[in-house]
Amino acid sequence: MTERPLLTPGVCDLGGILVESPSIEEQIRLLSSGALEVIGLEDLAAKLRQSAQAKRPLVVKLGADPSAPDLHIGHAVVLRKLRQFQDLGHQVVFLIGDFTGRVGDPTLRSDSRRQLSADEVAENAATYRQQVHRILDPEKTRLEFNSTWLGALTFSEVLELAARQTVARMLEREDFKLRFKDNRPIYLHEFFYPLMQGYDSVALGADVELGGSDQRFNLLTARELMRDMGLEPEVVVLMPLLVGTDGQQKMSKSLGNQIALEDAPEMMFGKAMSIPDQTVPEYLQLATDLTPDQAADLLERHRSGQLSARDLKEAMAHALVRLCHGEAAAKAAEAEFRRVFRDKGAPTDLPEVTLPGPVDLSALLVTLKAAKSLSEARRLIGQGAVSLDGERLNGTEQLSPKTAGTLRVGKHRFWKLG
Repeated sequence: MTERPLLTPGVCDLGGILVESPSIEEQIRLLSSGALEVIGLEDLAAKLRQSAQAKRPLVVKLGADPSAPDLHIGHAVVLRKLRQFQDLGHQVVFLIGDFTGRVGDPTLRSDSRRQLSADEVAENAATYRQQVHRILDPEKTRLEFNSTWLGALTFSEVLELAARQTVARMLEREDFKLRFKDNRPIYLHEFFYPLMQGYDSVALGADVELGGSDQRFNLLTARELMRDMGLEPEVVVLMPLLVGTDGQQKMSKSLGNQIALEDAPEMMFGKAMSIPDQTVPEYLQLATDLTPDQAADLLERHRSGQLSARDLKEAMAHALVRLCHGEAAAKAAEAEFRRVFRDKGAPTDLPEVTLPGPVDLSALLVTLKAAKSLSEARRLIGQGAVSLDGERLNGTEQLSPKTAGTLRVGKHRFWKLG
């Protein structure tokens, strides 16, 4: 294992600028802000004091299985919390679960996950490094793969690990309990998942682990395993699960309600502006680079009438884009959004479409994937949602290769014809 770097007494490193370290109480307030639960809060205070006295940073772990190639703003909730530990001078470890990813986390699953191949896991994992560095400082982030130690365990060691957990304890999990009750299969390798995740903490000597609220069972297993193996249990910081742009369900690529970390700044800003108003406070507090006090100040100004709902949402979208792309990109994305949606302009960088011959408008919308079917296309046209250079189209027009102009569908989709 890599030796922990020394902390300079009395200072912390914020982007290369050394400043006086906050007090332990101030650090606790910052690090617990937005969390649903801190398991071992008193232990965290003790660990922070010991860290300062010994001049050694805490090891703070966040794991992610590469089950899909794209991370989204929901992941940014825990990545942002990880960055707060990093800015206080602690050793951040972003752990890619290339071994656990081949099993698949059973959390909240009503059936067994399809096991990914080693090639699928490697392909997905390759994208994670670039994505997490949009939020974490790449120079100060340890990137680890849990195949390093899990793949090296002998069968004898696996048996020893399995002997530290009971089937009854595993069946306390709500997902396993429901599957058992409904006579749906639970495979033995799924029982190993929490133990494997817990062993990651043992191998890394983790002082703190971050995770979403759905990871509570897995992270409690890590604490139990560390204690059982004679180590000081890690502190667990559980963060809320961010709802998607629909404002209702957990953000998920499969539900189409995600804002991807790799989204272009303009697209990210536009998606953030599309979320329901009641969801804005949650995004402000959990998914932006604002401090708790800055977020609270914006919300208070909105409540007092000093800030309109639109201005509050724009401040949230700006801070979200800034977190992932920087201030210059956030300013440009905000200016472009205002130009398009406040001043009724069109984006400057449009996909170009050349029509091969005469085409019906409804068929064109389906071809451009602006509508899923001809009936949906006709509905959009009937609602007045389709225009060419600002003039609404009624669907009777025959478009041809000579047709030129900016085609607009709804508020957010544009194409350049001709």
